[in-house]
Amino acid sequence: MDQALTDVRQLLLRMGAQVEEMVAGSVQALVDRDTERSQGIVEQDTEIDQMQIDIDRACETIMATQQPTAVDMRFLVAVMKINTDLERIGDLAVNICRSVAMLNELPPLKPYVDLPRLTQFVRDMVKGSLDSLVDRDTDLAVRVCRDDDQVDAMYEQLFRELLTYMIEDPKNVTRGLQLLFICRDLERVADHATNIAEDVIFFVEGKDIRHLQTGPELTDAVDS
Repeated sequence: MDQALTDVRQLLLRMGAQVEEMVAGSVQALVDRDTERSQGIVEQDTEIDQMQIDIDRACETIMATQQPTAVDMRFLVAVMKINTDLERIGDLAVNICRSVAMLNELPPLKPYVDLPRLTQFVRDMVKGSLDSLVDRDTDLAVRVCRDDDQVDAMYEQLFRELLTYMIEDPKNVTRGLQLLFICRDLERVADHATNIAEDVIFFVEGKDIRHLQTGPELTDAVDS
């Protein structure tokens, strides 16, 4: 069973690395106005979908044939939930690429400075959540959960800025809306990274911290 669990972990991490690159690449395709790159990311979605199926089947096989208990069972439950979050992150990267394809046909609305910064922050959250799984590091998982508040603040700032552009000139509405869609998708990626971090804490500590606040209440729940 140890080898089977290791194989599942490795496949999940490969999937995580790929969706992380898809998110980063989708926004870079906007900055570079590289529609061909964005199309290549869209085509990766089929591979991510197949990975999701393979991971779920592997977990189901272990549960059915090995009868895991305690921490091994928690690991498998966490993996199946993380698997779903990673697949949805891949879907969000595809959504971003579709907006990029439209935006690349139009002049840039504004210099893309804050958007790559938000993307890097979100990407770090995804990586951090997966690193916390590998290292069984609940402190790192808690930090990822807390970082979601900063992503929300960055999203709200970009939302207000883009809304101002659209109000000032109706010609900006199409581009502004597509950029808002991208920002919203990145904010949702951060939400999924937070879900993964919460699942890591469940796996390692056996504690369900969903719906807790990200301040002292969260730290106390993990440390207690």
